[in-house]
Amino acid sequence: MNKRTLRIVIPKTEELKKQLLVQYQAELDKYLDDLKEREKIEKERLKQEELQRQKEEEEKRNKIAALAAVEAAKAAVSVNVVVPEIKELPSIMPSKIGSSMRNDKTHKDIRPMVDRSTKPSLLTSDGLSLRDVILPTKLMQDFLTLAFSNTMGNKETCGILAGRLERNKLLVTHLLIPKQTGTPDSCTTHNEEDIFDYQDQHNLITLGWIHTHPTQTAFLSSVDLHTHCAYQLMMAEAIAIVCAPKYDETGFFMLTPDYGLDFIANCRQTGFHPHPTEPPLYRKAGHCKLDVTAFIEVVNLQRK
Repeated sequence: MNKRTLRIVIPKTEELKKQLLVQYQAELDKYLDDLKEREKIEKERLKQEELQRQKEEEEKRNKIAALAAVEAAKAAVSVNVVVPEIKELPSIMPSKIGSSMRNDKTHKDIRPMVDRSTKPSLLTSDGLSLRDVILPTKLMQDFLTLAFSNTMGNKETCGILAGRLERNKLLVTHLLIPKQTGTPDSCTTHNEEDIFDYQDQHNLITLGWIHTHPTQTAFLSSVDLHTHCAYQLMMAEAIAIVCAPKYDETGFFMLTPDYGLDFIANCRQTGFHPHPTEPPLYRKAGHCKLDVTAFIEVVNLQRK
């Protein structure tokens, strides 16, 4: 009786096992397909979030440059009154700043390998009729002191140059340090409204910006050129200062008004990208003057 029962049960059991295996395999295949689809959706979501983040950062960077430049336009429309000229101050040449960092054993005294063909060439002659921008000599050293920890961590630091128009000269009186996030080759600002609020409260105009190159020399990268463009579109005298403490270099730059300004204004590329090297896209800002007696007020908005 038992043998007969087994002969009946065993085939049915085997058939049931095959059916279950097919069912389980189908369920497994469906689970794996669903998992792949979820992973694909999640990957696409993260991609879109990153694209949106980059877009927001770019819009934020453009907003601070554009809105700050609008404030700077107040100086551009001011009436030029003829008054006795203040004493002429020496033209700025790249100064030797940050020599202590050059001796730091944690920094190799080897210049980074940079493809110079990707750097826009620099025009050095000065034939423009621009109002002088008067810079306190202490400005760069105070900025480098404040940026020291970021520089040691290989992070860029940036600040806004603000001041006033006086006797047909643009005086930089304030260095504003906004909340920001730095990387080795970029700096993104946050809470830009703090900058505008402070400038409004103190009747200041924007005269340019300053940032560090922790490991590179002093030049304007493609991103720097785009950042500076909005400043200079609204104020011809707006300047960009680049501090490269590792190499004791400080550069005072502006876009060439006869070519670089229009070229960058019409360039639609974003991020780091190559520009033609000729004609020059930017030049030394020969209208900058150093004043050893001038005072600079450093306002650290990161502490708000």
